[in-house]
Amino acid sequence: MELLLIAGAILMVLAPLSNFFPSPRQRRQASLRQAAAQAGLFVEFRDLPGGRLPANPADGEVIYYGLRLPPSLARGRRRQAWWREGPAWTPLPAAGPAPSCLEGCPEEVLAASVDEGSCGLYWQEQGDAAMVQSMGKLLVQWRDSLEQR
Repeated sequence: MELLLIAGAILMVLAPLSNFFPSPRQRRQASLRQAAAQAGLFVEFRDLPGGRLPANPADGEVIYYGLRLPPSLARGRRRQAWWREGPAWTPLPAAGPAPSCLEGCPEEVLAASVDEGSCGLYWQEQGDAAMVQSMGKLLVQWRDSLEQR
């Protein structure tokens, strides 16, 4: 009986420490963000362009995986964004047609945008490291096409 009381007291003291261990979801997010860093991407919390809300807000916050662009010098870049609606990309006001490289984008991507400092994709991290790698390759293609203009 005394051993049970001692074991119970130890468990009560150690129970709050379990809050310091990452949850499975947090571990998955950390691995995705590590894969993004290895692919040369940066990660930010951003609202979707155009003030839209994701179809499933319960799936998590919207995260921007971006690739930094070199300064455009005299050319300047317009801020443009496209919203994903099924397989098609819808331009937000003042944006032209979506870049052709976005056609190979994973279905989990909600939107894409480009501005003076970066091009990137918005999603809710509903994928795996292989998807992050494919997003990185797509963003490198997009960056290269922007530099050729």
